[in-house]
Amino acid sequence: MPSPRVLFFGYSEVGYATLEMLLARGVHVVGVFTHLDDGHETQWFRSVPKLAAEHSLPIFTPDSLKDPGWVDTIRTLQPDLILSMYYRNMIPTRLLDLAPLGAFNMHGSYLPRYRGRAPLNWAIINGEDHTGVSLHVMVKEADAGDVVDQEKVLIGPEESVATVIPRVREAAVAVLGRQLDGLLAGQAPRTPQNHALATYFGKRTPEDGRIDWTKPAHEVFNLVRAVTRPFPGAFTDVTWEGKNRHLLVWWGRPVTLHKHGNEPGSVLSSVRCSEQIIFACGGKDSFEVADYEWVDS
Repeated sequence: MPSPRVLFFGYSEVGYATLEMLLARGVHVVGVFTHLDDGHETQWFRSVPKLAAEHSLPIFTPDSLKDPGWVDTIRTLQPDLILSMYYRNMIPTRLLDLAPLGAFNMHGSYLPRYRGRAPLNWAIINGEDHTGVSLHVMVKEADAGDVVDQEKVLIGPEESVATVIPRVREAAVAVLGRQLDGLLAGQAPRTPQNHALATYFGKRTPEDGRIDWTKPAHEVFNLVRAVTRPFPGAFTDVTWEGKNRHLLVWWGRPVTLHKHGNEPGSVLSSVRCSEQIIFACGGKDSFEVADYEWVDS
């Protein structure tokens, strides 16, 4: 009996690691839909297009899948199973229906919470103690299908996004790996989500990294650690040495300065030293910036 034909959609580090695992296990991958690497984006992850090219797989990099012509392209590939691993575009249901064994997506949260975009960043911003990965059936509504398998990933109270990313990747590979045989046999388990518990968060942009100093220092810290390297970073605009400056904040920590009485966002010059900058926050507490970069505005 011929091996099931798998059409892979994927990008970023999870996409690379899961495709690498599929190829190592001898899965018959008939094509790879991915994205061209964006020169304006920090490429902190390995290249799915490069991995696919190394294995002589057909590669497709459409800006959108809305063109009806993609139905004919995918029908020609004759997929039995569709897997989506951090692919950034919505896949229309008319394409999902072309795979008789179903279409499954790996989402970077512990569903039903944190549906939508940038779930890891949002989880850290909101001070969560865990995130996760969830392999689920793809349906018309994003991240709403039955869950096949999922795994929690813990987030320490002072961990940055960079320290959590490898654990998310490893969890995704583990979940797909243990369910792969069932997926290929059309026998993957399915558990409906409790939609009443679902939360949804949208796409983040670099501008969303602007620090709101009226918030308590621990919320500022959550933002900083959620969008620090390899992401664009948190930032603020500040008057420094008589000039209006743009400050990228890569790391810092809340500090207790009792009743500082300053406007949120003001620099507490009385406690400033050459290497740290301390900002007044809401709630009369403060935030010490320890790793930063001045950018000319």
